Amino acid sequence: MVMMRSVLRGVLATGLAVSFVFLAGAGGAPVQGQSTDAVVSVEGGQLAGAPSPLGDDVMVYRGVPFAAPPVGELRWRPPQPARAWEGVRDATAAGAACMQRAIPAEVGRFYNPGVDRMREDCLYLNVWSAAGPGDRAPVLVWIHGGGLSIGNGADITYDGTRLAQRGVVLVTINYRLGAFGYLAHPLLSAESEHAASGNYGTLDQVAALGWIQRNIAAFGGDPSRVTIFGESAGSWSVNHLMATPLARGLFHAAIGESGGAFGPRGGADPKAEIESAGERFVEALLGEGVRPSVEAMRAASADDVQAVAADLVLSTANVDGWVFPDTVYNIFAAGAQHDVPVIVGSNADEMSILGGAAGAETLAAYRESIRDEYGEHAGAFLETFPAGTDEEARQARAASGTDATFGWEMRTWARLMETVSSPAYLYFFSRVPPAPDADRYGAYHTAEIAYVFDNFGVSPHPYANRDYTDTDRKLSDILASYWVNLAATGNPNADGLPQWPAYDPEVDAALHIGDTITVEQGIRKDRLDFFDRYYAAQRGGKD
Repeated sequence: MVMMRSVLRGVLATGLAVSFVFLAGAGGAPVQGQSTDAVVSVEGGQLAGAPSPLGDDVMVYRGVPFAAPPVGELRWRPPQPARAWEGVRDATAAGAACMQRAIPAEVGRFYNPGVDRMREDCLYLNVWSAAGPGDRAPVLVWIHGGGLSIGNGADITYDGTRLAQRGVVLVTINYRLGAFGYLAHPLLSAESEHAASGNYGTLDQVAALGWIQRNIAAFGGDPSRVTIFGESAGSWSVNHLMATPLARGLFHAAIGESGGAFGPRGGADPKAEIESAGERFVEALLGEGVRPSVEAMRAASADDVQAVAADLVLSTANVDGWVFPDTVYNIFAAGAQHDVPVIVGSNADEMSILGGAAGAETLAAYRESIRDEYGEHAGAFLETFPAGTDEEARQARAASGTDATFGWEMRTWARLMETVSSPAYLYFFSRVPPAPDADRYGAYHTAEIAYVFDNFGVSPHPYANRDYTDTDRKLSDILASYWVNLAATGNPNADGLPQWPAYDPEVDAALHIGDTITVEQGIRKDRLDFFDRYYAAQRGGKD
C-alpha cells in the first residue's frame, strides 16, 4: 500500500488527470450458476424458498427469523435466539417491517420502504443466492437506512437478484427502529446485567450477523468473507458495527454510503442524556404523574409507543459501556475499531431531498441562523459558504448541509482508517440520474443505490425511476463490480476496472464517479477542512 501511495503522489504531483471513460464493459460478468434445491436446513428448522421474479437462476428466502419476536417481556431487551419450528417453513413472503414513523413527504417521492404492514415482531432477514451449498461465495449484508426510525430490509429497492447473479450471497436485515430500538431508561438499565439500555437496534444487527455466521453456508455463502454495507443510517450502522466490540469477527469488510457517526458528538450520546430523554418519553407514554415501571412500559400497546415516538423521536445510540464503550469517533481515533478494509463515500447533492434549504428563505435569515448556530465560527462559515442573494443563500444552506452531514463524515472515516492497517477507498458520486427535474435534485441522497444494486426500474416509486441511459447502466456495472470485489477479495480493484487507489490523507484523492470516472485530489477540500476545524473546536480541540 505504501508503494501505491507513493506512485499516486507522483502522478498527481505532475498535475496529470487520472481518468477513465466508458469504452468497454467493466468486468464482473454475472455468474450463471443455479441453486437446484429450494429447501435448506438452518438452525431452527428447514426453509423453502422460491426463484426470484427478476432471475430464476437465483433462489430467494424471505422472512427468515434470526431472533425471537421482541414483544411482551422481550420488548426493550437484547435480542434472544429465534424459536425452532416443525416441518418446512414457507420462506416465500417477507416478514413484517418494524414499527416506524411516517416517511417525510419530500423523501417519500424518491424512497419509500414499502411498509404495507408493520409489527413489533419484525426481526427477519432475506437471502438471495445463486450458489450451491458447497460453493462458499462471498456474502454482502445490506443494512437499510432511514434515520434509525424508518426503513425495511424487504423493500424491493434492495432486491438482491442482480448482485447474487454476480456471485455473492446477498442478505438484507431488519432491526428495531425509533423508540423500540433506541429507548434508554434508568429502569431498563437497572434490570440489565450490563447496566445498559438502548442500542437495541445495534444489538439486533449484531444478532443478525451472528446468525449469518452460523447459517450462511447452507445458502452457499462463506462465513469467512462477510461484508456489511448500508446507506444513510444503514451506513451509520456500519460505522457503529465497526466500533462495537460485540461485532468482532462477525464481518470482514465494510461499505458505508452517505452516513457516518463521527461528530461533533462522536456518534453516540452520553448514556445519562439518552436516559433522561427516555424518562420524558415514558412519562408521555404512561401519563403525567404515573409512577413508571418496566411492567407498565412493556404492557403499553405498540401503537401507543409509536404514537408517542412520532412526537418524541428516539433514534440515537448511547455510550453505555457495553455496546459502545466510548464514542465512535474516539474508538476510531484510538485505532480500536475493527481492522477491516472499507469503501466509503457520499453524493454531491445529498441535501436536495432532505430539506437542505430549510430556514434559509432569505439571505438575512441565512446569515442570522449561521451566526446563531456557529457563533465565533460564523465568519469563517460565511466565507466558506458565501451568499449574496436569497437564492444563493438557499444553495449555500444545502451545500453546507451536504458537506457537514455527509462529505465530512465520509472523508473523516477514510482518514481515521489510518489508525489501523486495513485500507480505505473513498468515492464521491456526482452522476445526476437523468430526468426532467435533474437540475433541481442533482446527485441526491440515495441516488447511488440503484447503481449499486443494478436495480433500475425495479422501484414502484415514480420519482425513483429516472430516465436511465446506457451510461448509467455501464456505471452501475462498474459500481456493482467494485462492491462485489471488495466482498470477494478485500480489494475493489480487478482487471477491466478503473484503478481505485487506497485513500492517503496526504494525497486526499477519491474516486470521482460522475459521467466519467476519475481519480481526483482534494474534492471540496476547503469546505471539508472548515468542518475539520469547527468540529475539532466542538470536541475541545482534540483530534
